Amino acid sequence: MKAKTLLAIVALLLALPLAAQAARIKDIASFDGVRDNQIIGYGLVVGLNGTGDSQQTFFPVQSLANALERMGVTINKGSITVKNVAAVMVTANLPPFAKQGNKLDVLVSSLGDATSLAGGTLLMAPLKGGDSQIYAVAQGAVLTNSFSYSGQAASAQKNHPTAGTIPGGGLVERELPNVLADKQNLRLNLHQADFTTAERIAQAVNTAFGAQTAALTDPGSVQLAVPAAYRGRVVQFVADLERLDVNPDVPARVVMNERTGTIVMGENVRISTVAVSHGNLTVVVKETPQVSQPGPLSSGTTTTVPRTSIKVKEDRVNLSLLREGANLGDVVRGLNLLGVTPRDLIGIMQAIKAAGALNAELTVL
Repeated sequence: MKAKTLLAIVALLLALPLAAQAARIKDIASFDGVRDNQIIGYGLVVGLNGTGDSQQTFFPVQSLANALERMGVTINKGSITVKNVAAVMVTANLPPFAKQGNKLDVLVSSLGDATSLAGGTLLMAPLKGGDSQIYAVAQGAVLTNSFSYSGQAASAQKNHPTAGTIPGGGLVERELPNVLADKQNLRLNLHQADFTTAERIAQAVNTAFGAQTAALTDPGSVQLAVPAAYRGRVVQFVADLERLDVNPDVPARVVMNERTGTIVMGENVRISTVAVSHGNLTVVVKETPQVSQPGPLSSGTTTTVPRTSIKVKEDRVNLSLLREGANLGDVVRGLNLLGVTPRDLIGIMQAIKAAGALNAELTVL
């Protein structure tokens, strides 16, 4: 009943009039060079309650000795036997146009055999980019939202205690170059390459800013020439452009997940004329053997008499006709008449595709 109700609700929603599915350019494309940059660093988490790295992990001891030496404390690393320190890798994403003093959320992950980072504090760790330049530093209390306790015969753990976050724990020290400064030409990259969508974006831009502003070279990008009225005001041009509405074209695709029974069908899915029938054949074989025993003091033997009960149940087969050009709503309504479940629908869609009647891409996860 749940499957029938779900299909009926979907069919009802599809029967309602649909408004134009316009999207802003900023939601379907981004400018070349305007992106996040990954930064990474190495650091020490201190203040752990005996859950840090063991003596078998050598590099935290070396790092701790170096850190103390920089602070004027000279000590032999061989005499360090602490368990409240853990070596970690620190990662973060540096957003475009980040300025000095902006704060970042950082992720801290254990490198050694520490059992938990809960309650620890990350010492100042420089974060470098792919060019080995320091762009930020991270420091602060590590939040794991977890716990881990153990004894000789039992243990209890919640979530993942060897990784945590420091909200706002990163501080930007170096700014990225401004990729839009004094630009005369820009490139707009589509999140999903599509010939039709790229052509619609170019039309919308040329209509708003004049002909020859946008040109197409491939389905994944649109070349832009900054209009003369916006020379020296590239940021304002980008702001006005990304607010333009465009109707992105979506390919006809059916995505099915056999493990969960989830089915997602795009609006542009079409089916050629095809008849679909769906029915189940149930066969139940039950063995009820009987034992035959001889009478008292007789010379007979005990024997087993087999008895087999076979019941065959075949559900009534319904036949549903899906005519050529049927859209998603027609498909759902037609299959709803068959009373199929989502898992049955997966098999039906695969059979329709095999018959050559499904005019869409079929993806099975």
